Amino acid sequence: MSSNKEYTEELYNAILKLKSTEDCKAFFEDLCTYREIDQMAQRVVSAKLLLKGETYENVIKQTDVSSATLSRVSKCVKYGNGYKKFLSEETE
Repeated sequence: MSSNKEYTEELYNAILKLKSTEDCKAFFEDLCTYREIDQMAQRVVSAKLLLKGETYENVIKQTDVSSATLSRVSKCVKYGNGYKKFLSEETE
């Protein structure tokens, strides 16, 4: 491997092999620090709340996410595809 793009593809391919919550937990505990996992989880919950129509103020109260991170999550909810595709069914 010679490029970051190839490394990223390796990561995505490894994630696609995960079959269960237990698989995900084991893999991400090896891959990330506790704080990194916590921050990703915080972003997912924040996105779900935004998709439900919660205000920034309520999301910050419920998740303790920073306003800068919430702003980025909000942009992704509005203009991205991932959060809407993978979280919107759960919010309906």
